[in-house]
Order: sequence, then structure tokens, then C-alpha cells
Amino acid sequence: MAYPEFMVAPMRKDLTEAGFTELRTPEEVDTLMTQKEGTALVVVNSVCGCAAANARPAVKKAIQNSKKPGQLVTVFAGMEVEAVAKARAYMLPYPPSSPSIALFKDGQLVHMLERHHIEGRSADMIAANLVDAFDQYC
Repeated sequence: MAYPEFMVAPMRKDLTEAGFTELRTPEEVDTLMTQKEGTALVVVNSVCGCAAANARPAVKKAIQNSKKPGQLVTVFAGMEVEAVAKARAYMLPYPPSSPSIALFKDGQLVHMLERHHIEGRSADMIAANLVDAFDQYC
């Protein structure tokens, strides 16, 4: 069962105002993921506290880096169920995790932060981890 849209709208806006594009269908996810050139950051957004306090602030800070992924996208756990499932299929062998942050290069998963990497860590720590990955892969 999806959350009420009025509840998640501000959480969606938090990332879209920072330059992220929402992927709401499995077809949109496939279109992005079948591109074999370039980099993409995929954020599985969530209503949980660690998404609000840690994940979203961290990715917004990390994308201020001089090197950053060419595409910034997000799917919302608990909302567009099929799109999230499709995105998670590209994140295998990692199990489903909300929130989570995945970096892809040339269609391959190259860096993954699962919930257990996000929960209990500061946004600055998570951003630093992402910046290191951007510097390496972007």
C-alpha cells in the first residue's frame, strides 16, 4: 500500500529541487539503466528518518563536488512499487534497502550504499563517501 501523496510530496521535492529526476515507471528505469555510457546516481528515497536526516542531505551535499554523475535520478520506496523493484534488480546482488544510493558507470553498478551504511552516520560522512566514489568513477 502506497503512502498518501501529500505525505511524500515534500520528500520528493527535496531531491527534485536539487536536480534529481524521478523515475516512476519500470520503463523509465530501463531507459536509464540500458544506457551503456556515462554515470548515474540512483537514490532510493524513503519516508524514514535516516532518509530525511542522512541520505537526502548527503546526496545534495555530494553533488556539489566538481566531479559528479552525469545523471541524477530517484525512485521512491513504498510509492512506485514496480519502478523501485526494477531499479533494485539493477542493484543486485545487494538486497532491497531503503534508503539506498547506487552509482552506475557505463551500465555497471560500481558503488553502493545500503541502509546500514546510511543509518547512524552523519550526512557529512555519507557525502564524503559519495565524493570519493565520484572522484574515482565520474
